[in-house]
Amino acid sequence: MDGPAQSTGASGEDRALAASLDAVKRAAGAQAAHALAQAAPKAARRLGTAEAFAAWLGVVERLAAQAPESVDALLGRIEGVLVDLDVPRFEAWALAGLRLAGGDAARRRAYFALEDPEALRWLERAAADLGFSTVERRIKAYLTALWGLHPPVRAVTATGSGGPPRRTSFAGGVIRVPESFRGVGEAAAVALFRASLAHVAAHFRFTPRRFPVGSLKPLQVALVSLIEDARVEQLAIAEFPGLRRLWLPFHVAEPGGPPAAPALMARLSRALLDPDYRDDDAWVRKGRRLFLEARADWGDPAVSRRIGGLIGNDLGQMRVQFNARTYVVEPAYRDDNMGLWEFADRSPPPGGGETVVESVRVDRIDDAPSPDRERPDGEPPEEDGAPHRAAEDDDGADGVPVARYPEWDHLIGRAREDWTTVVEYPAEAGDPHRIDRMLEERPDLARRVTALVRAAKVGRPTRLRRQSEGDRLDLNACVAAAVSRRLGERPDPRVYERSVRRERDLSVLVLLDVSESTNDKVLGGITSVLGLERDATALLARGMAELGDPFAIHAFCSNGRDDVHYLRVKDFGRPYDAAARGRLARLRGGLSTRIGAALRHAGAELARQLTHRRLLLIVTDGEPSDVDVYDRRYLVEDGRHAVMELAQRGIDAFCVGLDPAGDAYLTRMFGRRNVLQIDRLERLPDRLPTLYVRLTA
Repeated sequence: MDGPAQSTGASGEDRALAASLDAVKRAAGAQAAHALAQAAPKAARRLGTAEAFAAWLGVVERLAAQAPESVDALLGRIEGVLVDLDVPRFEAWALAGLRLAGGDAARRRAYFALEDPEALRWLERAAADLGFSTVERRIKAYLTALWGLHPPVRAVTATGSGGPPRRTSFAGGVIRVPESFRGVGEAAAVALFRASLAHVAAHFRFTPRRFPVGSLKPLQVALVSLIEDARVEQLAIAEFPGLRRLWLPFHVAEPGGPPAAPALMARLSRALLDPDYRDDDAWVRKGRRLFLEARADWGDPAVSRRIGGLIGNDLGQMRVQFNARTYVVEPAYRDDNMGLWEFADRSPPPGGGETVVESVRVDRIDDAPSPDRERPDGEPPEEDGAPHRAAEDDDGADGVPVARYPEWDHLIGRAREDWTTVVEYPAEAGDPHRIDRMLEERPDLARRVTALVRAAKVGRPTRLRRQSEGDRLDLNACVAAAVSRRLGERPDPRVYERSVRRERDLSVLVLLDVSESTNDKVLGGITSVLGLERDATALLARGMAELGDPFAIHAFCSNGRDDVHYLRVKDFGRPYDAAARGRLARLRGGLSTRIGAALRHAGAELARQLTHRRLLLIVTDGEPSDVDVYDRRYLVEDGRHAVMELAQRGIDAFCVGLDPAGDAYLTRMFGRRNVLQIDRLERLPDRLPTLYVRLTA
């Protein structure tokens, strides 16, 4: 095996390759080892350094151990995979395949053979210098600040039928932007995303309707689109002159070169935006002259069709080359122009642009065991007499995908964007009398919890000035006292100030874990874990409702990363009435516990509350798990990062743990100070003060 040694230039690589060949042969067989021997020289040439090659061999060995059926398929395509990936990004892409497929060997092989569209999608993301999801929030805020528009923006990635989209597109009020622009550095990518969204927004603002294609040829369609792009940009610059500085750097066309239509069109695009650009080509000069002479008519989109038709006829007579199948709009920030045209019964030009429609896909994965999905045989139904029926068996309870969230992968040290999908399901109506009976049977406990909630001074501190006692001096009062002494008057002795919390200013979201394991009985008791969650929540809800604190009650479980169930028992601004208590009483356990996605979705809800303190109180019974996760640490670390993200948004996350052995993972996620462990409802008033002391500190 002299190929790798020659590529890396050291005998140590020969030994590393020999060791890897042996490890791969033991884990995946002789065929995989042979594929590694064939792929190693190609990988060494691509990676370039001995250290990178050794790290790559380590990733291959790991894949052989975890996906032995897929190694030969991957190695046969390794040169194409490594075109835009260094070793860390290759590892991230490979681990994404393992996470996606879980225990499904057939899907793993399809992923690493690049037959699964998800493989292309994540390959594109791994190769990107900067993905749109990383800057989505600030780019949308920029768009809103600029034009006051709030159109839905969707990131589009590679599909199985072709490569990644190369240009932004819009249709039906929805903007579709490439998830990344290949080969663009991070700083340039931010500017490119901003320029692209600003350009499409200019169309929203100044292109009131689509142009009918009629009998226009593809070249004429492209030229009318070019003039329309320039028209809306000039109108936008008239309102915001700084937009010229945003768009102009992307116009890099220069005079000269072969007389091909795309090159001439790129030069005309620059001429219409850059007043300092000079071009000797007669066609470019005529297009610029016609456009500038029509300045008074720029407010009418018809001018684009008129000028585009005129210069289109001239370009056709020049017999320059134009291939509609390969034409791509230039510069890169401009959209593919498909949103400008009404094609009616005609198909759009073959190369006119990508109009990929992205939708949320929900796949149910039921082929792997999970502790939360297994239930001992013969276990009795819930104590309220309702027969247990797992959430996945509900008929008619159709969920609606509402959001996608990242998920932290501790193995690669970064978040996988848009990795999980939250699907909201309707909470079923139930009998509120079960909750009411519990409160009637435990009046002393209910009063103690309500008194505890009332006693907590959770609000904005109010500064009391001119006090006779306090913890610091009131500067203004001290100055007034000094003036009084100079005037020979008796000074006011109230020269102190102190801070008190007089008003309650707290909003609370109680998030309940309703996974399958909550149907288990509490250790040493007859009540289920879910029953304990429900009763504790009812006690807290009564206290908050009596005091008028805004609060919500939501619940969650999960069935894989694409189906995180989310149920709304009570929302902010809605009364805690009999219907809400009935939904709380009707909650049933099922499925698994993907806690990070639920925390992020609840945090997004809580972030909209305008109170001084915002509390996310999650009640859970067990370690996070899901049907497509086999690494016990994975969801714990993701939950920990979700809690840190909430803290950055000013949201306090606390956990009420119902698992006596849960200290290790719960404190890892929430911190030791933010975890309350209870195993009996009667202990709730004794443990709850810890939470309020932390809030009022």
